[in-house]
Amino acid sequence: MKRLNVWAGAALLPALAGLAAAGGQAPFGLWALSLFGFAVLVWHVAGADGARARAFRGWAGGAGYFAGTLFWIVEPFMVEAEKDGWMAPFALVFMAGGMALFWLAAGLCAGLAEFAANMAQRLPRPVAQSDRAGQASERATYQSTSRRLRVGRSVGFALGLAASDLARTYVLTGFPWALAGHIWIDTPVAQAAAFVGPVGLSVLTMLLAALPVMAATGRGRAVGLLAAGAILAGIWAGGTARLAAPDPVRDPAIRVRLVQPNATQSLKWQPGMRQVFLDRLITAGGGVSARKPDLIVWPETSVPYLLEDAGGVFAEALAISGGVPMAIGLQRAEGVRYFNSLVGVGADGRVMASYDKHHLVPFGEYIPMGDLLGRFGISAYAAQAGYGYSPGPGARVLDLGRAGKVLPLICYEAVFPQDLRAAPERADWILQVTNDGWFGALAGPWQHLAQARLRAIEQGLPLLRAANTGVSAVVDAKGRMIAHLPLDTYDWLDADVPGALPTPFYARTGDVPATIFLLAGLLVLFWHGRRVRG
Repeated sequence: MKRLNVWAGAALLPALAGLAAAGGQAPFGLWALSLFGFAVLVWHVAGADGARARAFRGWAGGAGYFAGTLFWIVEPFMVEAEKDGWMAPFALVFMAGGMALFWLAAGLCAGLAEFAANMAQRLPRPVAQSDRAGQASERATYQSTSRRLRVGRSVGFALGLAASDLARTYVLTGFPWALAGHIWIDTPVAQAAAFVGPVGLSVLTMLLAALPVMAATGRGRAVGLLAAGAILAGIWAGGTARLAAPDPVRDPAIRVRLVQPNATQSLKWQPGMRQVFLDRLITAGGGVSARKPDLIVWPETSVPYLLEDAGGVFAEALAISGGVPMAIGLQRAEGVRYFNSLVGVGADGRVMASYDKHHLVPFGEYIPMGDLLGRFGISAYAAQAGYGYSPGPGARVLDLGRAGKVLPLICYEAVFPQDLRAAPERADWILQVTNDGWFGALAGPWQHLAQARLRAIEQGLPLLRAANTGVSAVVDAKGRMIAHLPLDTYDWLDADVPGALPTPFYARTGDVPATIFLLAGLLVLFWHGRRVRG
């Protein structure tokens, strides 16, 4: 029991620091609180003796951070609370604890310089008190070396946390939600994503947090704080200048109507409500506006029929809208396989383009290795047997005629910058259809929207978003939300598609520069440790 209390006490401060760091994520946007939380965590991990202690403090900080950012993960279990509600606390605990393992690895990175010094057998031994008079020089060397190693720990943990964001983007299909760099989305600093991407923003965030705590003396920390402030001020000014530059104009203009039926997830598939929500979608097509739209967009899985059975719905909607083409989120089937799809429907009611979601949600839309299990007779989890969705072939661009070439994203795909870069050609604009009704109302929908806005900055393309319960929005190529529909509201929004910017540096290079920087930083840290003199 005593040992358990010791470990619990050791976890308290890093967990609270991680929770404070979560304050910068949407919808709160308290980026200064995030920097403070990260700085406290860097200081606490760097001050720990031993790899085990540093790893544990990193994990505890991650547990606090992910509990504070991903608490909305309980919401899907509350849609049918009487059946699934008991699983909600377990989902949060396992999600926060599992994601925190990436921060545990970052805690191990904190000792990289020390590990290198040990390999070189250059770590000094503490000088005994009895030797104080005769060994002042050795004691001074020991203290100097200790300070250098503490700096190395601070830098190692900061780089490790940024590297963990890179790993979370790709490992096990990826889950780059609540990256450290996302705290800047509502500030001019986010414009740097056009050059360095979200992982680059995470590198910046962690170095800003580490600079004030790297030095061993109060004066050195003041210098570090001033340096961090100067760097932040420079990037802030650069972002402000980019936002103030003239905005591109699209010629000819494209007018789009986004329809938000407010199909609450708990009611969405109930027999008595399916037609209510469908009627809302169809009726919105007849809404009067100053100019007839070129395209009407319905959100993800908005039609309660498979594509093969939805011809009557298309005909009715086209009749009411006067023949305006549509982009519709629905499901389709090929034999026993099912796909989460977006289809473009022309004025004649025929499908002119289609896209199948290819980056599916593990355990939400499919069971990992389900098809493999199906080969051994365990078909209850196999997409090939009709259980869950099958993935589409990959990213593509849809030609929607007068509405231009569109890069489609279905829900969760908007959190993956690499999915947009995988498109075979550059689109005119990005279209996201989503069903955020699963995510509750407090944090989940706003965090999802914030990440979609970052995709617009990275690609230099405007993004339009239609959500079943909200937030439906129009985002320009600089990530600014220029129009939106409130959460949990039935309405429709007409807007011109903003203009596109030239292809940004990040859209051409992706995470390669950030990866090279992180690897170089860790190698320099290792070299630094090798050069520590005993």
